[in-house]
Amino acid sequence: MTTPDSPAAPTAQQRLDRLPIGRFHLVTLVAVSFAYFFEFADINTFAVTAPRLLKLWGVTVNQVAYVTSTSFVGMFLGSIAAGALADRVGRKRALTVTVVLFGVFSLTSVFSWDVVSLGVFRFLTSAGLAAMTVVAVIYVSELFPAAKRGKYQAYAIAIGICGTPATSLIASFVVPMSDWSWRLVYLWGALGLFFVFFLRHLRESPRWLESRGEHERADAVLRDIESSVAAEKGPLPEPAALPEQPAGTAPDGDPWYRVLLRRRVLLPVLLLCVLWVTQTIGFFGYSSWAPTLLAKQGFSVENSIFYVALTTVGAPLGCLLAAAVTDRFERKWCLAVFGAVIGVCGLFYGLTFDPVLIVVFGFMVNLVERGYTALAYAYSPELFDTRTRSLGTGISYGVGRLSNAAGPLIIAALYNGSGYQSVFVFIAATWVVGAIVVALFGPRTKLRRTATAPEPAAA
Repeated sequence: MTTPDSPAAPTAQQRLDRLPIGRFHLVTLVAVSFAYFFEFADINTFAVTAPRLLKLWGVTVNQVAYVTSTSFVGMFLGSIAAGALADRVGRKRALTVTVVLFGVFSLTSVFSWDVVSLGVFRFLTSAGLAAMTVVAVIYVSELFPAAKRGKYQAYAIAIGICGTPATSLIASFVVPMSDWSWRLVYLWGALGLFFVFFLRHLRESPRWLESRGEHERADAVLRDIESSVAAEKGPLPEPAALPEQPAGTAPDGDPWYRVLLRRRVLLPVLLLCVLWVTQTIGFFGYSSWAPTLLAKQGFSVENSIFYVALTTVGAPLGCLLAAAVTDRFERKWCLAVFGAVIGVCGLFYGLTFDPVLIVVFGFMVNLVERGYTALAYAYSPELFDTRTRSLGTGISYGVGRLSNAAGPLIIAALYNGSGYQSVFVFIAATWVVGAIVVALFGPRTKLRRTATAPEPAAA
């Protein structure tokens, strides 16, 4: 019998790729979806409470911008730390640590006493949120079969994104209740701590174990997964024949900065930096600023939050749209088309003050943008091999989030200098730029997903 460390042994990727979707995958999907739900629930808590704080604490638009900006610095640091943590302690442990961190810091936000203290707590919460996202994206990518991982990544986000309209709807009722009830929104975000109850059902990534040379542990985890799926689905097909290992993977022991400078890693990192920078400024430009800007245009706090809550209903539907196309068509072209559509719909959103049209175009923005994000979550880790996946995904996602440290300041300056509509022209332009760059320079990954070869580093 071939041993796990034998040159002829099937790789962890090959053994996972031949599995039909079973209870193991669905339980993993539910656990990750739960983490995503409270990530998305928590990420907009400041945006939906800011209109109340404008009146309660006398917070200015510039202060909203500074708190939002520092949150994105936290996201950058959290993303970078997540890549290192996931490589050092494993995907499962890193996922657990990051969910607990953002839950604890969201809980501390309940007790903030002024905008400075709230800004500090949001900085720490945001670091945990971004770190969790990076690890979760990698975790799903490494545990699900390659031919179906895009669909199930989108399903996880479709479930998780329901946290956004849930938070907006809860906020629309509880924030106006009293001078203290806005704090309940942050308590709601802290419920992600209950993720710990899923831990006994989750498994470490065999591909991570294999990349560290821990073949016996990887084999034990794979046998456990295979026996579970086989008991449910019947005899499993044999792994595909092992082709020759492609040359050029990063040698073990190289420091991260040398690995990063290799062409096959650096080029996809640069591309993904553009993708995540434009997505971050574009998405958070809408979600973080829409309630505040609508309130500043004369809409009541209750109506501004409620209108935005209605538009976010499109978000989970957008993830289901992504699930329908992500494994059927080339992901780079889906990203390019979705980005262009978001730019157009977002521009119309900013050009109207009619409540019905605000909701309609806001719904379209949320629908297509969440589909775009689901596609990007599946696309990003596919550009790297197992040993460079955390590094490449963490740095590019982190740089994207860091860019929005400047984004809110730009938006505040545009609003104060040129008015409401100039903000949405700027946001729409960022989406169009991202779509063009991905269309021109984005690698294709469809052949990689259907190939039986061990995944090469991105060229």
